[in-house]
Amino acid sequence: MEIDKTQIVKALAKVNDPNSGQDLITMNMVRDLVIEGNNVNFTIELSSLNTEHKQELNFACIGAIQGLYPNANVNVHLMSRTDQSKEAPSVLSHVKNIIAVASGKGGVGKSTIAVNLALGLKQLGARVGLIDADLYGPSIPTMLGLQGQRPKIQSHYNKPKILPLEAHGISVMSIGFIIEPEQAVVLRGPRLSGIIKQFINDCIWPQLDYLVIDLPPGTGDIQLSLVQTVPVTGAVMVTTPQEVAVIDAIKAMNMFLLPSVNVPILGVVENMSWFTPKELPDNKYFLFGEGGGKKLTKISKSVLLGQVPIVQGIREGGDQGQPIVLDKDNPSSEAFMNIAKNLVRQVVVRHEVLAPTQRVDVNLQ
Repeated sequence: MEIDKTQIVKALAKVNDPNSGQDLITMNMVRDLVIEGNNVNFTIELSSLNTEHKQELNFACIGAIQGLYPNANVNVHLMSRTDQSKEAPSVLSHVKNIIAVASGKGGVGKSTIAVNLALGLKQLGARVGLIDADLYGPSIPTMLGLQGQRPKIQSHYNKPKILPLEAHGISVMSIGFIIEPEQAVVLRGPRLSGIIKQFINDCIWPQLDYLVIDLPPGTGDIQLSLVQTVPVTGAVMVTTPQEVAVIDAIKAMNMFLLPSVNVPILGVVENMSWFTPKELPDNKYFLFGEGGGKKLTKISKSVLLGQVPIVQGIREGGDQGQPIVLDKDNPSSEAFMNIAKNLVRQVVVRHEVLAPTQRVDVNLQ
């Protein structure tokens, strides 16, 4: 039987990469596939030859091909990416952009912004994932209508991996899927860091254009663990117009701008910019003052991605698991879609003018 190259590719698409959990073809790891008679020769590029599962990967490739062509003589060459300029990071290498959504203080609507931003990016045609990294106050399960659901566990090279849940077309992971809703999260720094790393390293994330990470307020262990685990493309700062929120947001922003961290600020979202009653849609009441977002934008030398008013429908959508950005007939949906569009533009500019972000390899005290 003549060996068909297309069938070989389909067979290798059933073999998973030990790091990401995605298949070898999706991860673009197969090189130099050559078929000569019964000989099937190809190379698999690994981020490191030190991976503990390389032999299992080798046998998995041989088994997948010989399952179709029992007489095939399969020769697999495992190669490390030695060219640093072309090497993709081994952690979440199939995720194009990692976006941190941060704030200086709680109560500014950061999670609401993160959820609607992620869904806005999805509506623009992007492949999107969302991590609820606010471990003390995981609200994203409620906002996406996923309360009470549990992620599945899948064995991957004899190691358990977590399958993120899905809502409205985006992949989601939160500690709220693991603990009971009323359960208090009492964890010290090392445990907090371990959970964030588990959400990144031990979850099978699909190929994504954007992974949005909803951070807790401030500059604690979770923020530091994130920048030490993955290269963050950039941060979106969330504030309200009032001076108290801006002061705290500046402190949180300055953590990302530390020379040892060096994560660019992609832009600022000003939430609760004004109150608009439903019966008076053209009226604006500036309950928290004005200008906070613009002030933070000037200090961060970034842009104002958008302003979000206080509208009852935004709160109702979050409580009901139907974020308002999904309601195209609601005027407030446009505000979040504009934020998503502006973020996409800022990410493009960021990649054009700045070098890729590197993981932080030093211990930050």
